[in-house]
Amino acid sequence: MSTVYRPRHPLDLREVLSPLARGGDGPGFRRMSDGAWATFRAPDGPVTLRISAHGEEVHATAWGAGAAWAIDGLPELLGDSDDWSDLDVSASPLLTEVLRRNPGIRLSRNRRVFEMLVPSIIEQKVTCTEAWRSWRLLVRRHGTPAPGPAPDGMWVAPDASGWRHIPSWEWHAVGVGPQRAQAVVRASRVADALERTIAEPPERASSRLQSLPGVGAWTAAEVTARSHGDPDAVSVGDFHLAASVGTAIVGEPVDDDAMLELLEPWSGQRQRVLRLVALSGIRKPRRGPRITRQDHRWH
Repeated sequence: MSTVYRPRHPLDLREVLSPLARGGDGPGFRRMSDGAWATFRAPDGPVTLRISAHGEEVHATAWGAGAAWAIDGLPELLGDSDDWSDLDVSASPLLTEVLRRNPGIRLSRNRRVFEMLVPSIIEQKVTCTEAWRSWRLLVRRHGTPAPGPAPDGMWVAPDASGWRHIPSWEWHAVGVGPQRAQAVVRASRVADALERTIAEPPERASSRLQSLPGVGAWTAAEVTARSHGDPDAVSVGDFHLAASVGTAIVGEPVDDDAMLELLEPWSGQRQRVLRLVALSGIRKPRRGPRITRQDHRWH
């Protein structure tokens, strides 16, 4: 199935889709010069989606059982309903300039709650490099090949049953500790209920997610920012985020409490401000040793 989407506003296609990438090109996401390939486990089954920019139009083609779902949700995926017009960052010259230079940024809403939850759990309390490696290995070993003419090496993540039946020794083999593995398995048992939260406001979906053992505020924010396009999601507890926000807004690193104070004037739109901070290129100053990589494999 194919469609042509004509956005009502400037659209930076690659930046809008970037949250789908778990560390860049992988089994579920592949950048192209004019757009990207992506895979999803849609309600009707696996789907591969090819999205490309052609002037002021976006062309999309989907393959697989979930093709109709993917085409129907393309405007939401590309931030069609995400309205930045009320965001006032004039108090920050830096953020004002970043917004001016990036008029095409929008928050994507991909409508897949459980599918976003699994990698977010895997990313808890470890380096991104380690988490992304584990995620890719598990998807390639337990997922299904991407339908259609997807690039080599693209796969669709397992469904809830697939995640639930991964043996404990294999979680260890790819470096995922028992607490995170058990959190994924527990979540898989209520995956259908989690998917129904896509019809709820992001804050309610976040509360439901945090009712699950092993899912806290950081993980819930990582999910709703992607699944719901949550404009206010803040990943409190992130190893680098607070320091980067502080450095961008007041010129020095801060802790989580101070970060929330700095973001308070933008309550309701804090995820948008965080995206601008990320686009600014400002990062936490590197001092001291990096976090130690954990090895959860059996020896």
